[in-house]
Formats: sequence, structure tokens, C-alpha cells
Amino acid sequence: MILEVADIRIQTGRQAEFDLAITAAAATTIAKATGYISHQIHKGIESPERYLLTVQWATLENHTVDFRESAPFAEWRRLVGPFFASPPAVEHFSLLNA
Repeated sequence: MILEVADIRIQTGRQAEFDLAITAAAATTIAKATGYISHQIHKGIESPERYLLTVQWATLENHTVDFRESAPFAEWRRLVGPFFASPPAVEHFSLLNA
């Protein structure tokens, strides 16, 4: 299992709109992707324009190839991209004691 962590910064004052957009976009694009296991969206308390999206994938390639090279990824970016203040920082992690 691979954990994707996306650190997302959105434009100030657009949190309510983004909350709806990211929730819907994750359910209609990411959650239907090959190798998808689960996801969570965390909203910043001290920094309300900051979000952490975590996605569990079966393999790294399920995210980096299967999803990122798919039409649903383009749809994901169309739905959430207009809110970004800067490109998200994305990293992948494996479980230490797997």
C-alpha cells in the first residue's frame, strides 16, 4: 500500500467553494481509479486555506501512471485546479513495518 500526501494551498476566501469542489471531485474521479483504496481530506485550522489530501493506493503506479495519465485526472484538475494558489506538493510514503 502506498500513501499519497498532497499539500494543497488554495486562494484565500474560497474555502467554502473548495470544500464542495474537492469533496465531489474526489468521489467522482479519484475514488473510481484503478488501485484506489481510500482517501481523506483534512482542512487546516490555523491555516484555513491549507488542505491535506491523503489517498491510499495499491501501488505507486496506480497513482503516478494509471490515474495521472487518465481522463479522470484531467477532470480532477478541471474541478479543483482553479482554486489552487500554487501547485500542490505531492509525496508518496510506504508503511515502515509493512
